[in-house]
Amino acid sequence: MQDKPVTLAAVAGAHGVAGEVRLKLFGEGLEGLRPHKSFNGGALTLSKVRSDNKGGAIARFAEVDDRTAAEALRGTALTVPRSALPALEEGEFYHSDLLDLPVITDTGDEVGRVCAVDNFGATDIVEIEKPDGKKFMVPLTEQAVRSWDDEKLTLNPDFLE
Repeated sequence: MQDKPVTLAAVAGAHGVAGEVRLKLFGEGLEGLRPHKSFNGGALTLSKVRSDNKGGAIARFAEVDDRTAAEALRGTALTVPRSALPALEEGEFYHSDLLDLPVITDTGDEVGRVCAVDNFGATDIVEIEKPDGKKFMVPLTEQAVRSWDDEKLTLNPDFLE
């Protein structure tokens, strides 16, 4: 799990004519992005970043020097290795650690895979995709999610749809 790439932002498009890009920020936002200078396995080197005052950021990469090159990056996810992120305290986790985990019930029945983790204000919500493509959500509480590790997420069968 330490080498698994984690997406911190995505390029939303070009900004101006000098090669800057607009970024959609994930996780801790701008403060989570600032400590990292290299993205996508060293393909992009961050030389400058600032807030756009709208919840996103404006960035300049050393490898991008005009609007055409910046526009070509539209849709590019900016990733860092999981090992480059700060250590977690007891009970904390990164949402990316749960993504794509197989989901089973505590009786051993296969349910599907974790396809998303969201938080709409009250608690984290795990979205699970079944083998037939249908999705359902469960709260990330002890009652619904019994446990998880690097291998699987174990779900209380009472929360199956």
